[in-house]
Amino acid sequence: MITQGQIGLTRRDALLGATTLAAASALGSSIAVNSVAAQTGRPQETIKSRIGDLVLDSGYPSKETLAKLYDEMDFQRASQAYLWGLPAVGVLQLKHVNDEIFKVRNGQLVAMVTFDEKLGLLTPNYTTPYVVATADLSRSGPIVVELPKGLMAGMILDVWQRVLSDLGVVGPDKGEGGKFVVLPPGHADVSAEGHYVVRSPTNVIFFGVRLLGDKPEKAVRELLPQLRSYAWSERAAPPKEQAVRAGDRPWSQMPPHGMEYWERIAELVQTEPVQDRDRFVLAQLRFLGIEKGKPFNPDERQRRILADAAVVGEAMAKANTSDKRTEPAFWPNTHWKHALIVSVDQHMQNYDQLDERAAWFYEAIAVSKAMLTETPGVGQRYIAAYQDKDGDWLTGGRAYRLRVPANPPVKQFWSVTVYDEGTRQMIVNAAKNPDISSRKPDLAKNQDGSIDVYLGPSAPKGFEKNWVETLPGKGYFVYFRFYAPTEPFFDKTWALPDIEKATSLSGQQ
Repeated sequence: MITQGQIGLTRRDALLGATTLAAASALGSSIAVNSVAAQTGRPQETIKSRIGDLVLDSGYPSKETLAKLYDEMDFQRASQAYLWGLPAVGVLQLKHVNDEIFKVRNGQLVAMVTFDEKLGLLTPNYTTPYVVATADLSRSGPIVVELPKGLMAGMILDVWQRVLSDLGVVGPDKGEGGKFVVLPPGHADVSAEGHYVVRSPTNVIFFGVRLLGDKPEKAVRELLPQLRSYAWSERAAPPKEQAVRAGDRPWSQMPPHGMEYWERIAELVQTEPVQDRDRFVLAQLRFLGIEKGKPFNPDERQRRILADAAVVGEAMAKANTSDKRTEPAFWPNTHWKHALIVSVDQHMQNYDQLDERAAWFYEAIAVSKAMLTETPGVGQRYIAAYQDKDGDWLTGGRAYRLRVPANPPVKQFWSVTVYDEGTRQMIVNAAKNPDISSRKPDLAKNQDGSIDVYLGPSAPKGFEKNWVETLPGKGYFVYFRFYAPTEPFFDKTWALPDIEKATSLSGQQ
């Protein structure tokens, strides 16, 4: 016990010192007391902390410490705001692509069929064609989406990528074709007989479908001309030009780096209604120059903090996506995990999903009820691997083998697709083929019916058709997709083993 006699202080000072030391202990820090300053009646204390020395004058932060604490406060908030904004930034980035690169009208559908056309999307399926659009309902008013009868599946999402409706075989139209009208926030009801009415809580929306037939070229030829989208006000005479092909223009839907990321966040804050769940985040962004009704013009201090937070925030997103600490292994004792770990409304009983939605939307765009199917023979499921059997990250300079056991539990088909770690887009190898699929007719099979898929910089002899070329010096991850998964997928009586390092066939270490 500290006494007045032991340290030569008044009883009041002893109590104050004991209180300060107790506080420092609780903080896990140490405090050095300037004895000269203490004799003048203005004791100066220095707290050793993870962000450096924090100097207190008479218990109050010094001017330098105030600045340090506010910088740290705003940096931490910005880093978390990076994760918070990922779903919306993904949609807004695609909107900018549609406006500035494809130069399509608001809400017009763009078809992405070939490898090159799909390359800008985050984690697309190599096998199936996509037809997607973004629309700003504040510009157009209600939007109509027309689907023909056919084998397709898709969704309508708000800017936060929450599902407003599924489309196609898993939607209310059940693949029989139908018209959907999407209403903006606060819009009056419309008399829309013969339409499925969907109300959006945000101005910007995403909608699209993937064509699922086993003959993609035929589906594109027959269904694409029948897909239509237009403003409700144009319904009597819709625009003649409907879905267009993306073509060979380079583009990317990947969330941008650096200050451009915060420009998208500022755009989001300015153009979208405030969601109750986001009000605390919006309160924090004010100190970073992002505030509704005010131009985004950060000062030098704010720009420095935002630039640093974009780097750290993305690193956090990368860890959160590749490690998925919220998610257990899908098959016991493997490194396979659900890729899509966010719910369709991002809402749980006691909280709204944050890490889960950041994990998915950092590396992907779009979600639907069908993509989280629990019904055998319907929809899709995606399982991801970032590590091999030894727990090492997958890297392009090594050779690996994935043994797909016989009788994969799918009603339609399965595929293995390889994605670049840096872009989260399909890897670009010499063959422009990042995928092995059960739709390939010439895959080599083992005697027991299993199929070995090889990943590496060179082809293993005799298994060239089962091989995806990877690029030395580049990390990657793998999605295993189940289209119309059957019961053995859900009860896990069928399981994928881990991806293993392969040395005996390729000779690579």
